[in-house]
Amino acid sequence: MWMLAALLLLVPRSGKAATLEKPVLTLHPPWTTIFKGERVTLRCDGYHPLLLELRPISTLWYLGHVLLPSHKKSIEVQAPGVYRCQTRGAPVSDPIHLSVSNDWLILQVPYAAVFEGEPLVMRCRGWYDKVVYKLHYYHDGQAVRYFHSSTNYTVLQARASDSGHYQCSGTMRIPVESAPMFSSKVAVTVQELFQTPVLRTLSPQEARGHMVLRCETRLHPQKRDTPLQFAFYKYSRPVRRFDWGAEYTVPESEVEELESYWCEAATTSRSVRKRSPWLQLPGRGPVLDLASTTAPVAQAAALGPGDKPLSFRKTPVSRSVQSVTSVPNSTFAGLQFPASRVATAGPHACAPLPASAEQSHEALQPKVDLLLREMQLLKGLLSRVVLGLKDPQALHELTETPETPTSHVTVNPATPETTVVEGRVDS
Repeated sequence: MWMLAALLLLVPRSGKAATLEKPVLTLHPPWTTIFKGERVTLRCDGYHPLLLELRPISTLWYLGHVLLPSHKKSIEVQAPGVYRCQTRGAPVSDPIHLSVSNDWLILQVPYAAVFEGEPLVMRCRGWYDKVVYKLHYYHDGQAVRYFHSSTNYTVLQARASDSGHYQCSGTMRIPVESAPMFSSKVAVTVQELFQTPVLRTLSPQEARGHMVLRCETRLHPQKRDTPLQFAFYKYSRPVRRFDWGAEYTVPESEVEELESYWCEAATTSRSVRKRSPWLQLPGRGPVLDLASTTAPVAQAAALGPGDKPLSFRKTPVSRSVQSVTSVPNSTFAGLQFPASRVATAGPHACAPLPASAEQSHEALQPKVDLLLREMQLLKGLLSRVVLGLKDPQALHELTETPETPTSHVTVNPATPETTVVEGRVDS
């Protein structure tokens, strides 16, 4: 009777046999490289249904493709190679690669996968625990840390950039201090905890008529139980800070406009934070000018959070233009700014000039030409003064030359808009 009850536990209501998860293989001490002659312990842990617990559990051990004779839950090994284990009815476990070295110095790294945000610990170990002096740790050939004597190197919160090849060097007293020795290089890979999030809008059926944004990401299969929190931003302003919800409902007042949003996913300790690309909302307001909106909107989807998104919700603000009046008998062609700063509405950048503006332009053109000619004459006079200061004799010879013309300017007070420029030759 008890055997029948145990069998019922293995057969769910669907009629199919329960699928067992693969066992977990662990290593003690947790280093993948050991010295020749040392031993480590391997342990195989897995989920076992009630039926299997009623009699001794049989565990299978593999070294490469060779079946080992032991059926215990834990075994001690000292041979290098790839180890796996399997419990009855379950898949084969993930492998552990054990290395055995005969060097004076080895670099030991964790056997298990290291994920983003977790500590990464490395140990530079001398032959049978001899103290290592003048210890250096290297990452991809660059020295990253120095210690006076044997000390573990720890990265408190690992990042993807911490992946690479590591090595250590140091000296040992055997019996006197040796020359610097180097360990073999060891590859370290920091696993991605979760993917970079992507912000998307839900369909009208999913959102029930509202504009709803969802921040989507995916955890690593080994870390699928890790809790994540989400935050939402409009441009650089947070619209909802970190909480457990992965969806955000856009207010109705903002649905009608073109807005750029992005989201952020993070662990509860904030040790790992990742941002999504920009998402440009399509907007439901009046139709915009395609010449000014088509290209920027298409580009906004590829923007990153570090860039500034574009917004087309505000119309251009016209700049104020101060009026220009003419003053008679003015040497500077009658240009003067008004005393009171009264702003007048200026024309749009792309609008044609009115008829009054064109007339004003035609009236000012002769005065501007006169001003330019007077400035050229002034420049000539200044050059003569400079020449006289540098070489008075040369200036005297220049003024006595009969072929040198000078200009004389007269202004008729009765007609301020007309200036007569007469030229004469001094004899």
